[in-house]
Amino acid sequence: MKVLLVNGSPHKKGCTHTALAEIATTLKKECIDAEIFWIGIKPLAGCTACKSCAKNGRCMFDDTVNEFLDLAEGADGFIFGSPVHFAAASGAVTSFMDRVFYTNLQSGRQTFYLKPAAAVISARRAGTTATFDQLNKYFTVSEMPVISSRYWNMVHGAQPDDVKKDLEGLQTMRILARNMAFFLKCKEAGIKAGVHLPVREKPVFTNFIRE
Repeated sequence: MKVLLVNGSPHKKGCTHTALAEIATTLKKECIDAEIFWIGIKPLAGCTACKSCAKNGRCMFDDTVNEFLDLAEGADGFIFGSPVHFAAASGAVTSFMDRVFYTNLQSGRQTFYLKPAAAVISARRAGTTATFDQLNKYFTVSEMPVISSRYWNMVHGAQPDDVKKDLEGLQTMRILARNMAFFLKCKEAGIKAGVHLPVREKPVFTNFIRE
């Protein structure tokens, strides 16, 4: 089993990476493979709602979004990490996740269906809970079980060395990793025991206008 961890920070080895690395190390101790995927620093366009992904299964902008989606097919769980920028997720990771999840929805992929997910936030001081709520919405609209920890999944520090001193934050990351590993093992055991995935219904789309 494998968990794909997304580093949405412009710093490849910064505070967000430090938190994700703590999770990855713990996952491996639980015999779960873990890979950290960095979205990079090249400009990432937001979704233009062109819906070309519905036709070819890929985003029209051929960048790290398509690269990630190809990797995601083989993953069993996901953790998305973001720094706090103006009390919200970074613009890059917001564009990235908008396009990743919209492409998955429009293309009919099953990339995320009933695969567990979690958000991890890093900040110097504030804005973590608002960012945490923002990222979790991607999971709950995609039928993804959300994995929790003992506290909200956040670390604090202006530099990676600061995060390493955030002992409670790092403990939160380790507990998150163990909870993720437990869920994945339970899901695998259930499927092997003959527990079937839920019956799926065809999507129904309505708006709030009534004649």
